[in-house]
Amino acid sequence: MAGAGGRAGTSGDLTGRPGGPGRTRTARRTGLLLTVALVAFVTALDNTVVNVALPSIERDLSLSTTGLEWVATSYILAFSSLLLAGGRLADLFGRRRVLVVGLVVFAAGSALCGLATSGAGLIAARAAQGAGGACALPATLAILAVDLDGRDRDVGAGVLTAAIAAALALGPAVGGAISQYAHWSWIFFVNIPVCVVTLGLALWAVPPWRRRSGRRAGLDVAGIATSGFALLALTWALVESVNLGFTSPRIVTAFALAALAGLAFIAVEKAAADPMLDVGLFRSPAFSGGTASQMLWGLGVNGVFLFTSLYLQHILGFSPVAAGLAFVPLAVALVLCVPATERLVAAWGARVTVAAGLGMVACGLYLIARVGPGASYADLLPGLLIIGSGSALTTPLTSVMLGAVDPAGAGMASAVLSTAREVSGVLGVSVTGAILLARQRAVVGDGGGVVDGFVAGYSRGLKVSAGLVALGALISLATLGGRRGPGRHRRARSAPARRRVQPRPAGWRGREPVTRHRQRTAIRES
Repeated sequence: MAGAGGRAGTSGDLTGRPGGPGRTRTARRTGLLLTVALVAFVTALDNTVVNVALPSIERDLSLSTTGLEWVATSYILAFSSLLLAGGRLADLFGRRRVLVVGLVVFAAGSALCGLATSGAGLIAARAAQGAGGACALPATLAILAVDLDGRDRDVGAGVLTAAIAAALALGPAVGGAISQYAHWSWIFFVNIPVCVVTLGLALWAVPPWRRRSGRRAGLDVAGIATSGFALLALTWALVESVNLGFTSPRIVTAFALAALAGLAFIAVEKAAADPMLDVGLFRSPAFSGGTASQMLWGLGVNGVFLFTSLYLQHILGFSPVAAGLAFVPLAVALVLCVPATERLVAAWGARVTVAAGLGMVACGLYLIARVGPGASYADLLPGLLIIGSGSALTTPLTSVMLGAVDPAGAGMASAVLSTAREVSGVLGVSVTGAILLARQRAVVGDGGGVVDGFVAGYSRGLKVSAGLVALGALISLATLGGRRGPGRHRRARSAPARRRVQPRPAGWRGREPVTRHRQRTAIRES
C-alpha cells in the first residue's frame, strides 16, 4: 500500500481522484496547442495588419512615403534577421524562458507602437516587435518538436499552419476595420491582451527547462552577427526590389552583401566550437528537402494573398475590409481539412500527402491566374478553396522536419523552418510583384489599359508561382522518405519501452537500495 501511495503522490494529480492525471495531461496538451496557435497568429498578423492603416498613420504622424515603407518593413526586417538567433537562444536557455521573454518584448513593442507620436518612434517600436516575435516563434516550434509527439505533433503542425493562414487572411480586414471605425493605434494595442493570455498559458503548460549535465554551450556571437546581417540584407533587397527593381544598383549591392555574409556565416559555423546552426542538419534529405518545399509553398501562398487583395480592391471595387474577408473561405477550408490530413498520412504516408497538398495549391494558383478583367469573386472562390484545402495537406511537413532532428537542436531546426517561411513570404511578394509590374508596363507600352496590364501581370505572376509550388511537390516526393517519412525521433518517443516493475522485497526502505545482506537480515529478524 505504501508503494501505491508513493506512485499516486508523484503522478502530478492534485486532486487525488481517479483519472486526474489523464485530465491534467489533456489540459496541458490543450494549453500547449493554444500557445502554439496564439503565438503563430499574433506574429503573422503583424506582417499584414498595418498595411491598410498606413494612410491614417501618414496623416497623424506626417510621414513621408519612405517613412511609411519603413513602418511596414521594419517589423519584417527585425523578425526575419533574428529568427536564427532566437532559435539558438531557445536551445541554450530553454524554450519556455525564451518564449516568455519574446512575448514580453513583443507586448512592450506593441504598446510603444500604439503610444508612438513620431515616425522614428513607431519604426523603432515595430523593430522591437519583430525582435520579440523572433524569440517567441522558434521557441513555440521547439515545443512542437520536444513537448508533443506522434498524433499531437501532427495536430500542432496543423494548428500552426491554420493560425498563420488565418492571420494572413484576416490581417487586412482587421487593419481596415480598426482604422475605419477606431484609431489606428488599436491595431497594436489589441496584441497586448493576446500576449498576456499566451504568457499565462506558456507558464502553466510548457515544462520548465532542465539543462543537460556537462559543459554548457556558449553563445556564438560571430554566427549571430553574420547570419543576422545576411538575412537583413536579403530581406531588405527583396522588400525594396518591388519598388526599385531587381537591376537597381542598390538592390544588386544588397544581394551581393547578403551572399558574402552568408558565406562568412557558413565558414564561421564550420569552425565554431558551439555553432549557432549545425550545417549537418541539411545532410538529412528530409530536412533539406522539407525546407525547400516549405519555401516554395510560402512563395506561392504569400504572393496570392497580397496581389489578390489588390485585384479585389482595384479591379472588383472591394473595400479593404471586404477584401480581407474574401480570404476567410480559404482559412476555413484549411481548418476543416486539417483533421482529414491525419487519416491521409496513415493511408498514404507523409511524403505523398504533402506532395498532393502542394500539387493542389499549384492547381488553385493556376485556376485563379486564369481570371480576366470581367471576373467576379465567384470565379476566384474555387481556386481559393483548393489552395486552403491543399495547404492543410502540407501540415505534416513541419512534423516530419522536426521529427528528423535531435531534441537538443529543436530550437535551431525550428528557427531554420521559421526563417524559410518568413523569407519565402517576402520572396513571393517580390517575385510576383516584379513579374506583375514588368508585364503591366509591357501591356501599357503596347497601348493597352492599366487595368488590362495589371490583370495580365497578375495572371503571369500567379502562373509562375504555381510552377514553383509544383516543383515543391516533386521535391517532397523525392526527399521526405518512405511511407511514414523519417520521423525517427517521433517513433522513439511515441512508443517508449515499458519497464518491468519488480516486486519490492522485504526490508525495502523508501528509495534506499536493498542489498542481499539487508534482505537476509530482515528475514532473520522477522
